[in-house]
Amino acid sequence: MIHLLESAPQVPVLATVWFCLVAVLWLGYFFLEGFDYGVAMLIPVLGKNDKDKRVIVNTIGPVWDGNEVWLLTAGGAMFAAFPGWYASLFSGLYLPLLLVLVGLILRGVAFEYRSKHPDTRYRNMLDWFATIGSFLPSLVFGVGFANFIIGLANDNLLWNGSFWGLFGPFALLGGVMLVTLFLVHGSAFIALKTKYEIHERAEAFGGKAGIVATVLVATFVLYQNIFYPANSEFGDFTVAAWICGILAIVCIAGATLMIRKGRDGWGFILTGATILTLFIGIFIKLYGNLGFAQDTTVAATERLNIITAASSETTLTIMMWAAIIFVPIVLAYQCWSYWVFHRRISTKNIPDEVEPAA
Repeated sequence: MIHLLESAPQVPVLATVWFCLVAVLWLGYFFLEGFDYGVAMLIPVLGKNDKDKRVIVNTIGPVWDGNEVWLLTAGGAMFAAFPGWYASLFSGLYLPLLLVLVGLILRGVAFEYRSKHPDTRYRNMLDWFATIGSFLPSLVFGVGFANFIIGLANDNLLWNGSFWGLFGPFALLGGVMLVTLFLVHGSAFIALKTKYEIHERAEAFGGKAGIVATVLVATFVLYQNIFYPANSEFGDFTVAAWICGILAIVCIAGATLMIRKGRDGWGFILTGATILTLFIGIFIKLYGNLGFAQDTTVAATERLNIITAASSETTLTIMMWAAIIFVPIVLAYQCWSYWVFHRRISTKNIPDEVEPAA
């Protein structure tokens, strides 16, 4: 389908397969955890009282920790399939990843301990933990993947850039865009899972935020494909990247329209489709160079890319069989858990607090 350049280095088939599988794991993470992040960031926006906030938290209560497993699996797959890629990113980008870890810790503490004490100030504090803990990873991943599109500087197979150099205009655009997109995704999920007042507030917010998200996604896609086309020594994927980007714009515009019309299911599907098509386009750009700067004056075997970062063929083969066996089981279980908790909820499902006897 895609014409590779005649001078393209020979990439092992299993390395390409595992790059695609790692991309799928990241796509699953952003689709599922994306609405988790959006829901948590909307707690102080849509929750007017404690019952409202409990309803919002309960929409993701049964699934948030399962959704986070996709991040662990994506990181584990990168470690096993591309140890050079994993080592460079997780050591060089230690500070940004520490911010992600802090956010995930705050989220976990908030969701696990919110119901342990009836004091309003205690619960408000934990609600802000959830909000901040969801905002940080969303922002960092947006900034991070924008930098991957630009291409991280590397030397001797390791990243050698500066922390503050990560926050350029396009990177900041990526961070703001992803936060806004997750907010719309989260509002669509809340609208899909709730009834009455919170449902109406979520639709109203999603309809307005969707317009902003559409503008930001369109700007990001145009910036990416005009200034950083998916064309390298590993192949010319420009057309495929443009197609994915245009689909992302169409999907977020359609999602906004559906949310404003009260079509919650379609709104959620289309916000999810926006995330998927957007990141497919990003991973198309990352293929080969793995998000590192391309320096054709250095041989492909002497710099960080899909060839030098990959594990041995034996390792990739063993991993392939393990994935074939266990991934369908995990997917089946997660689909079942979503089906069990698929009904809508409202403040009428939340019992009043019972004061302890004196």
